[in-house]
Amino acid sequence: MAALSAQPAQARLQCVPYARDHSGIEIHGNAHLWWNAAEGRYERGQQPQVGAVMAFRSSGAMPLGHVAVVSQIIDERHILIDHANWSRPGGIETGVPVVDVSEAGDWSEVRVWYDPIGALGSRRNPVAGFIYADNAPAPRPVFEVAEADVAINVGG
Repeated sequence: MAALSAQPAQARLQCVPYARDHSGIEIHGNAHLWWNAAEGRYERGQQPQVGAVMAFRSSGAMPLGHVAVVSQIIDERHILIDHANWSRPGGIETGVPVVDVSEAGDWSEVRVWYDPIGALGSRRNPVAGFIYADNAPAPRPVFEVAEADVAINVGG
């Protein structure tokens, strides 16, 4: 894990709109509501999959929970996620290491890379599970760039 580190992006966003835009999963509301809101709409489970949303439970340190998108599976107990609003307010991070520290190896408790210390955070974060994007609409880009035909507008 020493070679892995989070790569910050140059933007500011909260975790919910970031996860929605990057997974295609159309759930609204605070992060701690996503797990129950997904029931009957999206498949859910306890194993990470690329593109799935990891739904963190609320806790004393995270009363509103947290959501992140799985970007890579390293092995049975290590994954990378992309998410927002974790290491700094509104900050976006990609390729963030996460380690399953649950006793049963069921991803019910994880430690997440915390950029200010350059290491995994010491806090054990409760996880409800993974919401799978298999039946989700295609992810929307955060923004689109319009192009104009300059030749049409010149001299007119």
